[in-house]
Amino acid sequence: MFKSLGLIALLTLTIGSACAVDSVDKQRSEIRSKTQTILSELYRATPSAKAAVKSGVGYAVFSNKGMKILVAGGGTGSGMAVHNGSKQETFMKMLEVQAGLGMGIKSFRVIFVFETESAFNSFVNSGWTFSGQTTAAAKSGDKGMTYQGAVSVTPGVWMYQLTDKGLALEMTGKGTKYYKNDELN
Repeated sequence: MFKSLGLIALLTLTIGSACAVDSVDKQRSEIRSKTQTILSELYRATPSAKAAVKSGVGYAVFSNKGMKILVAGGGTGSGMAVHNGSKQETFMKMLEVQAGLGMGIKSFRVIFVFETESAFNSFVNSGWTFSGQTTAAAKSGDKGMTYQGAVSVTPGVWMYQLTDKGLALEMTGKGTKYYKNDELN
């Protein structure tokens, strides 16, 4: 009888572990697929972004959904950061909190391009909090057309934001935290 219970427990653990791995693999696959779709959307909206993404140290792509009701709002999202040199993928999450008068639901995509190793490593390893609102010119001095449509959010980091209507002209960070997804890494 004890052998039967032990066998049942072992089978339950094995099946449960296999389902968890399948679920993790499925989530990773979905994020990879969504990343490619978002990058394709970006390249259609801003063809020069393809060169920026390829020439950077790395990039991060997030799909986000947010809601605002009266004076408070927030959102969540997921995505991944990719180091161009090593092709290392880091799966990440995003959380957003906002205040101010408004109402609505918004779906948007954010793409970060990292020019420096330190900017990329800081984003991936330490997480990143972005707050405030940024509106800036699409290009900066020596960067020329490479970053057209992007906003410099910190030294060495450029951000593109896509909405359902295409490339956003105004970039809003609000109170957004980007961090590693421990369940998928």
